[in-house]
Amino acid sequence: MYFNNIVILIGNIINLPIEKLINKHYKDLTKEKLKSLKNLQVIGITGSYGKTSSKNILNTILNVKYNVLESPKNYNTPLGLMITVNEYLDKFNDYFIAEMGACKPKEIKELCDLVNPKYGILTKIGLSHLETFKTMENITKTKFELIESLPKDGVGILNADDELQVDYKLKNKVKIVWIGIDNKEKADIYAENIILNANGTTFDCYFKKQKIRVTFTTKLLGKNNIYNILSSIALGWNLGMSIDELVMGIKKVMPVEHRLNIKKYYNMHLIDDAYNANIEGSKMALDVLNLMKGKKIVVTSGIIELGNKNFEINNELGKYMATIVDKAILIGEKQTKPIYKGLIEKGFKKDNILVFNNIAEVFKYLRNLNELDAYILLQSDLPDIFNER
Repeated sequence: MYFNNIVILIGNIINLPIEKLINKHYKDLTKEKLKSLKNLQVIGITGSYGKTSSKNILNTILNVKYNVLESPKNYNTPLGLMITVNEYLDKFNDYFIAEMGACKPKEIKELCDLVNPKYGILTKIGLSHLETFKTMENITKTKFELIESLPKDGVGILNADDELQVDYKLKNKVKIVWIGIDNKEKADIYAENIILNANGTTFDCYFKKQKIRVTFTTKLLGKNNIYNILSSIALGWNLGMSIDELVMGIKKVMPVEHRLNIKKYYNMHLIDDAYNANIEGSKMALDVLNLMKGKKIVVTSGIIELGNKNFEINNELGKYMATIVDKAILIGEKQTKPIYKGLIEKGFKKDNILVFNNIAEVFKYLRNLNELDAYILLQSDLPDIFNER
């Protein structure tokens, strides 16, 4: 055993320089290709949540007028962006939308150094990956690495309803466009008169500088998606798109799988929000459920990767859902204890709380339930293989 460990250690020592050389080679290829595409401009998107939805919305809208490539799926790491640039990007693309993810400080800066974005969208800053970031200050600084990497002639889109963004002191001079819903005084472009139903959302968008008011219709649900759409409107407008083109693009946007899209499930309706992993988004999804006519059921494993905030935030989630749902289905007794406690503290009946070990048991129960026109909100960020016994 000792000898085997020595062999593994020696192998790692030998391979490490080789891996670094290979990584450098592909980084150089990526930078050279981007430099050779003279007409291409890069857009970066980051945030604690909403990155993928924002990317897909922006891609759909910009493609009304331009030839746009987005980084596929969750290709939001250096390797993912290198693969995208070297295998998918071509001379016909006007814009490349790069989703940028991070689990610790400096990772967004690394991605910016790789693809050199001229434009950037910062969605929302929250507690995602708090265990690895350690503090909210680290999370905020890391997300702003995108905006602070933009050139002077670039454009950054920020959210005026996010206090962490409003309070942050930028270290570079770049044009900033603020979007929002509640903070109309700060926002350059904001939404109002928002009307949600089972088929989508209608809202008015006001362009403060131009004093223009436009009504937009989308198939998407939830306040977070309004923020994502506003960011795309703001950037599309700054890139030369007309109002008619923006209206057309937003009508074309389709819901992303596992992000507040509704599908038929036997005689019931499933609101699939399984990728949601933050308190604000979870509350907004519950607000969407609250709009539906019929029995309201939530399936959740709670929010994970919250570090020492785990009990506090999941307890808050339980209290909030107690005011909306008829039945709460929890996955994992230990995992969801704070939610259970929050439900009970709000006077929710114990008989209407069910606890299962895994998602497979939940779906077996739901198939047998098959209650006509019930609405089931699926909020589970745990893997299918999760099994708490």
